[in-house]
Amino acid sequence: MNERRLPGLLAPLLWLLLLIAGCLMMERFEAFFRVIEPDSRQVIFQRVDFLVLLGRHLLVVSIAAIVAIVVGVAGAIAVTRPGGRDFLPLVTQVASMGQTFPPVAVLALAVPVLGFGTLPIIVALVLYGLLPIVRNTLAGIEGIDPSVKEAARGMGMTPGQILRQVELPLAAAVIVAGIRTSVTINIATAALGATVGSSNLGDPIISGIVNGNTAYIVQGAVLIALLALTVDSLFGQLAPRRVA
Repeated sequence: MNERRLPGLLAPLLWLLLLIAGCLMMERFEAFFRVIEPDSRQVIFQRVDFLVLLGRHLLVVSIAAIVAIVVGVAGAIAVTRPGGRDFLPLVTQVASMGQTFPPVAVLALAVPVLGFGTLPIIVALVLYGLLPIVRNTLAGIEGIDPSVKEAARGMGMTPGQILRQVELPLAAAVIVAGIRTSVTINIATAALGATVGSSNLGDPIISGIVNGNTAYIVQGAVLIALLALTVDSLFGQLAPRRVA
């Protein structure tokens, strides 16, 4: 690892420590939450342990991210090849439609088909997370100077070698930036899974809305924000630097 990045890792580490501390020591802030919700008998969400909810949240977001990355990057690469350029408008439109539909609407349409649970929210997150990945992959590959690829062909490299050894390394920083945006947005969006039976850090928020308990909502929102900050800052430090 580049030694210059080690000091920068302190930021994601700090956010991670705050996240874990929040999960483990939420009850110690009961006095603070009493101020927010003085009339409630219980102000700390205790239905499920916060660390368990964190693990479930990470699992859903990770599965959706992997699927979105594979589909988005592969689809974008396919339409930048000579045989797939005719499908470029279609791929970009399909990816755009995923973000045009609100995740709540996707869940409402998915539940009758897929049932309650984790699968509907994964489908919603995949659709919602495709657009930045597809757009950035296209921008990264198409932004490469054609003379660079011509030089690679002149060296006798095959199309596959040019893709693996030239295009993807040069476009990596832009592609990862799209993945970073997709994952960070979906960390917050995944909270909607609690409405369809997918237990995660959205549970306190939904429970707080249903029961009129603001303290629950704050607990879930703070933990999700800390998770998003942790992941986003980690991407910022570990992502490849853009080649000039």
